[in-house]
Amino acid sequence: MWFSFLGHFSRKYKITLFDFPHQGRGKVMHGSNSVSLDEQVGILHQVAKQLRIKRPIVCSASWGGVIALFFALKYPQEAKKLVLASIGLQPSEKMRSVILKGINIKKDNRKEMARVLIDSFGNKLPEKVKKQIMVQFQIMSEEKLTAFSEHGLSVLLKDSLEKVLPLERIKTPTVIIYGKEDMIINYEDAKKLTEKLCNARMRVIDNTGHFLHLEDDKVLRVYEGILAS
Repeated sequence: MWFSFLGHFSRKYKITLFDFPHQGRGKVMHGSNSVSLDEQVGILHQVAKQLRIKRPIVCSASWGGVIALFFALKYPQEAKKLVLASIGLQPSEKMRSVILKGINIKKDNRKEMARVLIDSFGNKLPEKVKKQIMVQFQIMSEEKLTAFSEHGLSVLLKDSLEKVLPLERIKTPTVIIYGKEDMIINYEDAKKLTEKLCNARMRVIDNTGHFLHLEDDKVLRVYEGILAS
């Protein structure tokens, strides 16, 4: 997701990329395989602490934005800025239908799972990335596949962010980036989230969907302006 940032920004910024448990090469080393939102926030905090990163700019996408907002609330002095891509207050009806459709696919039909994801909200991705997603699903371990399904189910059961998070208490400067052709995040919902936060602004990017900079390199120039401001 974020590898293109390395080539584009590493000369000017120190970039830390990491995988949460069940994502990429991230593993649960002991205890339950289920990873709560509180634990994810704690992982982000520990990554910054262990690497002695003071006041990072936290860039995130989709669910990562939820983690970033809870992080900013719990550790209000630790993030310099939040850049949240493809996030709204709550799952849209389209997102709910996609998740339900995916959960109901038989576990051995990995190709169909990937196809549902791509057809539902990844249709603007380059063909190379689509093929990578297909391969990822085919080689995904049973453990990660279960975690992926459980995460989808947990998203369905989540309340709106404004019900569970005092958004007005988050003071960290925040930019929300929205792809105008995002098929699973509603524009009005992303706009409402921006308005609920006390120090936030929104950037709407034409001709891009949920995956933004993976779909079009020009989005990296939008990040340039945000990071430099």
